[in-house]
Amino acid sequence: MGAGKAGMDVGRLGRVSQSLATDVAAERYDGGVVLVARHGEVVLHEAIGFAERASGRAAQLDDVFNLFSVTKTFTAIAVLQCVDRGEIQLHTPVAELIPEFAVKGKQRVTITHLLTHTAGLPVALPMLDPTKLGDTTAVAMGVADQALEATPGRIVSYSPIGAFAVLAEIVRRLDGGTRPFREILDERVFAPLGMKDTSLSLRPDLAARRAPAVVRDPTPGIIPPAAIESINVLQNESFEMPGGGAMGTAWDLFRFADALRAGGELDGARILSRSLLELALTNQTGDEVNHIFDGMCEARGWDPFPANLGLGFFLRGTGIFAMPFGVTAAPGTFGGLGAGSTMFCVDPERDLVFVCLTTGVLEDSRNFERMARLSDMALAAIED
Repeated sequence: MGAGKAGMDVGRLGRVSQSLATDVAAERYDGGVVLVARHGEVVLHEAIGFAERASGRAAQLDDVFNLFSVTKTFTAIAVLQCVDRGEIQLHTPVAELIPEFAVKGKQRVTITHLLTHTAGLPVALPMLDPTKLGDTTAVAMGVADQALEATPGRIVSYSPIGAFAVLAEIVRRLDGGTRPFREILDERVFAPLGMKDTSLSLRPDLAARRAPAVVRDPTPGIIPPAAIESINVLQNESFEMPGGGAMGTAWDLFRFADALRAGGELDGARILSRSLLELALTNQTGDEVNHIFDGMCEARGWDPFPANLGLGFFLRGTGIFAMPFGVTAAPGTFGGLGAGSTMFCVDPERDLVFVCLTTGVLEDSRNFERMARLSDMALAAIED
């Protein structure tokens, strides 16, 4: 048995690093940074493999990764902060805040519908010039012109980009409508938590440390590989994508996750009320499945599984099925996932935070299996 730290067996925890190193050696992906903490104490923080295999640049602890849809958890907190301040309510219709949204059946769509992916919006993005994908208002207006594919509140269908662009535009308009969302997010979430290496755009001071997104798994996934890798070209200091464009380090993501673990506050900085955070981390979608995973389940021969969505967060729930947080994670475990390559989760029952950021984008089901394996190995190292 390895020497204990924060109630964890360090020897068993080493299996997490070894599993990552084995995959990197097999060129399943290029590298990454993993962090495990318990009771707020970091037990493992390691860089493995390459930040960029093509150039031979080794992975470093302060590498800056494309966080992809983990970004949604930041945007969700910014929206929920507006609820805490009494500026909106969760049942507020979007059209009350964005009048342009009140067309093509979207009059009944609420803040909650967007946060829980139950608005009935199309998965596909509106037709825009690719350079406009980093313009929050332009994307939100494009979504406002789209017709719904389902009645609001009826089904769960994950919106990769559109819904959270609309949510960010709501925050922007409540703020006065003049500042870019990235500035609001930095002021209200990143700066209070000391997340100095995280941004909703590629700040110039972060560019040299970027670990570019690379697709090593040719298996077709939910998002086409070319679209994933295109973000390496599109990102700059003004390109912001509230549903999937944040850049950040594993350490910063740990700071965010640890604030959530502690009830919405870290080092004296409160980003959300405890009561609203508890609601956000409660299953809002019941036993409904997330239809964006229908093709993945069919391809792998998996039974459909519950979406288990809170207000902007994925939840573990109960049952044995493919779930990136691990089959042994407590039902209340919550976190965020990003495009086959990034994840964080918090197991509140075990008081554990797990962060894994990689440069290797895998097809969604393969990534689910990778993250679940690593998460379960981390949980297996708990001694008390």
